[in-house]
Amino acid sequence: MANEAQPCPCDIGHKMEYGGMGSEVPVEHIQAYLCKPPSSTDKAVIVVQDIFGWQMPNTRYIADMIAANGYTVICPDFFVGKEPWQPNDDWSTFQDWLKTRNARNVDKEADAVLKYLKKHCNAKKIGIVGFCWGGVVVHHLMVKYPDFKAGVSVYGIIKDTEDVYALNNPTLFIFGEKDTVIPLEQINVLEKKLKEHCKVDYQIKIFPGQTHGFVHRKREDCKPEDRSCIEESRKNLIDWLNKYI
Repeated sequence: MANEAQPCPCDIGHKMEYGGMGSEVPVEHIQAYLCKPPSSTDKAVIVVQDIFGWQMPNTRYIADMIAANGYTVICPDFFVGKEPWQPNDDWSTFQDWLKTRNARNVDKEADAVLKYLKKHCNAKKIGIVGFCWGGVVVHHLMVKYPDFKAGVSVYGIIKDTEDVYALNNPTLFIFGEKDTVIPLEQINVLEKKLKEHCKVDYQIKIFPGQTHGFVHRKREDCKPEDRSCIEESRKNLIDWLNKYI
């Protein structure tokens, strides 16, 4: 992901000062952040962290936003206790760090969270949303698990294998036009492969002028065009969940 021209592939951006409306709960071998909606529901959404971890305030803000729209939302620690990436870490070591946190090796955690939602939260219809590293997790799980009725992968892409295009259920992919981590060429390949192999509804949305992390790590008041893209992308996310869950 890193290169000499872009040594910092995932700038933390604007880290919110936000405490969260939910609470932390144990889920078998991992911890998770759980937020419940205003009224009881059988609909739930798993939110998957970016490289900065499950306790990132920005991610919890999005989890609470989804919960406010009528879903039980859980954000588990998919790093299973391993330290998240820190903004002051040495980016030359990033690839080695990433190898110990494989976004396609999360089935044990996914199983535990699905079991928890069904047993303790009365969840019967479950979706999943992920950012960056978590977007890759979403892509992987939407191919492998029919349990997820809808998925939203936000600036996450799997590009090193051919077995990830037969999605089980509707999936929305959100990208920024100016994302140096995921260039437009990779998005074009994704779209081509989905057209060839995917039998369910999917959508790829590319937001003009936006960079990696814009949906949850950029302040809405940066520029007017940023604000409109951030608001539209979040609305698209909620609308997709509402449509298919």
